[in-house]
Amino acid sequence: MEFIGKGRAARRTYGFDEIALVPASATVDPSDVDLSWRVAERTFALPIVASAMDSVVDVPFAIALSRLGGMAVLNLEGIQTRYADPGDVLDRLAAAPPERVVGLMQEVYREPIKDDLVARRIQEIRGGGGAAVVSSTPAQAGRLGPLAAEAGAAVLLVQSTVITEQHRSDRGQALSLRELTAQTEMPVMAGNCVSYEAALQLLEAGVAALFVGVGPGAACTSRKVLGVGVPQATAIVDVAAARAEFERRTGRHVPVVADGGIAVGGDVAKAVACGADAVMLGSLLARAEEAPGRGSHWGMATPHAALPRGTRIQVGTTGTLRDILLGPARVDDGSQNLVEALRTAMGMCGARTLRQMQQAEIIIAPSVSTEGKTLQMAQRVGQGR
Repeated sequence: MEFIGKGRAARRTYGFDEIALVPASATVDPSDVDLSWRVAERTFALPIVASAMDSVVDVPFAIALSRLGGMAVLNLEGIQTRYADPGDVLDRLAAAPPERVVGLMQEVYREPIKDDLVARRIQEIRGGGGAAVVSSTPAQAGRLGPLAAEAGAAVLLVQSTVITEQHRSDRGQALSLRELTAQTEMPVMAGNCVSYEAALQLLEAGVAALFVGVGPGAACTSRKVLGVGVPQATAIVDVAAARAEFERRTGRHVPVVADGGIAVGGDVAKAVACGADAVMLGSLLARAEEAPGRGSHWGMATPHAALPRGTRIQVGTTGTLRDILLGPARVDDGSQNLVEALRTAMGMCGARTLRQMQQAEIIIAPSVSTEGKTLQMAQRVGQGR
């Protein structure tokens, strides 16, 4: 324990750039690695989850990622369920000058959510052979959850900046995740959290998966606006420890999903080593040709009517979804062929499965990203980008 001042202790925490993975004494052929993971009774071949962001996931994107073996989460409170034809709206958001974009988003997202579009989008994903995984905020879960279940959604993610089982309010009754999971006809995942205690309570409420991360996303400004957040490596380890305790008590393994802070393939491997079963990606997948953001990316809290906690960033279009996930990589910065990067790292760490990778040796290594990389940084190539 360290101190930030007289009598005020503070715990040291770590992000991905401050840790490294140690190669094992016995390695594994990357082609022998199994990357599959499960949510309730559904198995996904790849531990990749596309963020419930309008710049990342629409119906065609959800179908495309499902076909590759990943999970795409469609935001039921986003543009896709407010506008029958969202193309023009997406064009306007991508083209807006920086000083106008937040105001435009607030205007665009004032359009009401339409029940018929909720059902239509889910049916369109299912009709294309995709897994219809959808998201809602806690405030809307009581209304949108039953609509999604009736339309045939496979899984519901209840997601906000911070979620807890014990939320107190003088304004009336708040959502009970325990009641929601018991009453909903499909598995309910929940996020986001970053602490052992909050995670354990959510697990005891019956969630099917737990999402970790407050503020590490590329388009998120929560850490600046609110001052709230925990570096992602420590957050995942703490939540995974709660998951391990819950599994010891119940025999039930609940997947942990690292949401945010992942910029390259090495971050994916580090997230799994810290305890994640999958990673949720936003800005990395917003660069895909199939993404609806037109080379732009913004967070879910960017259009908040009173206190925006996100921004629009330019990520460009660097390749197809297949390029980004399965390669071959056409860039040198680690942002493509993420799956092969994870397979290779797991092989070096002697792990055949994701759960074995969660036992890999981790060291504190603040110089891991800069040691010997002076020329790359000076020339802005590779790790110096």
